[in-house]
Amino acid sequence: MPDPDTPVTPDHPPAVESGVDHSKTSPVLDEEDMGNKREIGGDAVWTLSTAKPGNGVEQLRDDSTDTYWQSDGPQPHLVNIQFHNKVSIKEVAIYCNYRHDESYTPSKISIRAGTHFHDLQEVQEVALDEPNGWLSIPLRRAEAGYEENESTNTDESCLRAFMIQIAILANHENGRDSHIRQIKVFGPRSDIAGCLAGEGGVGFSTQEFGLYSMVR
Repeated sequence: MPDPDTPVTPDHPPAVESGVDHSKTSPVLDEEDMGNKREIGGDAVWTLSTAKPGNGVEQLRDDSTDTYWQSDGPQPHLVNIQFHNKVSIKEVAIYCNYRHDESYTPSKISIRAGTHFHDLQEVQEVALDEPNGWLSIPLRRAEAGYEENESTNTDESCLRAFMIQIAILANHENGRDSHIRQIKVFGPRSDIAGCLAGEGGVGFSTQEFGLYSMVR
């Protein structure tokens, strides 16, 4: 007969402490940071080069770090993100979990941008060293070779493109297939007050109107 003073151990093992919260999360670094950007991935069409059944675009975009996209084929593994209009892209955020995924975790990725599949240019190549959590990759127009005088009403430093592609070039431990748990795409927040104040417009000067000066 068990000692009544002995604590009861649950039938299932305790969760492994990984240092990250594997619940529904988003790459919000802080409130001030999110005040300057917004998630625009929902405005795009997402396709994958390959995917295991049940581990595709839906899992990559479900806001849960418990799920993941798993590729199913030779490298490079591709995530294609196509917008209907040319958009300003401030950064891409990728969630990886080396502690759980090990050799499925990417070790080198390439970010490419362009109008369509046939004119993509690499704008960033990033090496990953056993990543656990969100990796933020800023994207800049100068990196893509765009002309600095291109007309735009948004943040002039942001990348402008119809399409971006995330290519996984290599995995840790020479793994073949890859896991990525979440991808977010951020654009700059529109500053309505700034747009109205520019070019002879009228800006908001009172506190009451200023509350509505940002699109959220």
